[in-house]
Amino acid sequence: MAKKYTVPIDLALQGGGSHGAFTWGVLDRLLQEPSLQIAAISGTSAGAMNAAVLAHGWQRGGADGARDALDAYWQRVAQAAAFSPLQRSPVDRLMGRWTLDTSPVYIAMEMVARVFSPYVLNPFGLNPLRTILSECIDFDRLAGSAIKLFVTATNVHTGRGRIFRNGEITPDVLLASACLPTLFHAIVIDGESYWDGGYAGNPTITPLVRESDAHDTILVQINPRERPNTPRTANEILDRLNEISFNSPLMKELRMIALLRQVADPGHGEGARWAAMRMHRIMTDRLAQFGASSKFNAELDFLMMLKAEGRRSAEEFLAAHADDIGTRSTADLDVLLSEC
Repeated sequence: MAKKYTVPIDLALQGGGSHGAFTWGVLDRLLQEPSLQIAAISGTSAGAMNAAVLAHGWQRGGADGARDALDAYWQRVAQAAAFSPLQRSPVDRLMGRWTLDTSPVYIAMEMVARVFSPYVLNPFGLNPLRTILSECIDFDRLAGSAIKLFVTATNVHTGRGRIFRNGEITPDVLLASACLPTLFHAIVIDGESYWDGGYAGNPTITPLVRESDAHDTILVQINPRERPNTPRTANEILDRLNEISFNSPLMKELRMIALLRQVADPGHGEGARWAAMRMHRIMTDRLAQFGASSKFNAELDFLMMLKAEGRRSAEEFLAAHADDIGTRSTADLDVLLSEC
């Protein structure tokens, strides 16, 4: 049954390259839900791109404007990818695989990146996403957006995450949040160098609790937390190391939140915010079928398939938990405390 009132929500969006198209689908469905009002979004890497594009579109035309902006952004990504040398090989296409594991260019890129720095291979620091972001987002509008944005990047020198807010967000900030250090130059902002925010927070939840008036946070998770089998090939081992590295900050923060919710004083100050927090999660097992190389595959058919899966997962979540939003958590964080 549809709610007769509006519930403010926060969104926490993980990064994961082209797998961020799954989040596109989730957002596309959530934006159609009249009972939900997005108050704030925390995003890292592809999650940060989705967050900024959504907020930009919202400023122009509300929920419909946000959906149109997300469609335009991902279509533009696919157009750029059509001219990229990173394409599936005939073997991958024949086998119906979305990975680039047998792509000669991808294999060469992986091998060269382990030996040569991006400062040697890409001396001018070119990144095709810079043009796409400038075309798809009016960054001046983000400063006055009704939706609070929190974008995480990792300070190269200190190893700590930095949170950028609406008025600070530029193309450089989004590129910093998605800067894989083996592929791109560190992004320099205010004299400091930054790498991918996933090393420090993927995404960062704390500012949502402290700075948003919403009490419900929906985490859109695209990096598999668990895999049933032990990786054995070199690619499988590297893929799993990548997943663990980018999930670790999130798991640590969720454990901290679970602990704070148990000990916080619900009647006073910031403690009341922690105690009142409700956590939800949207994810899919289907993304676990794809290896890390598929995160570089931005073919339109692949992105549209991920979008459809995102919409399906969001629809499934809403069918099961729409009445729980604004009432109780549907993601059990307390179980994480037993893993410490």
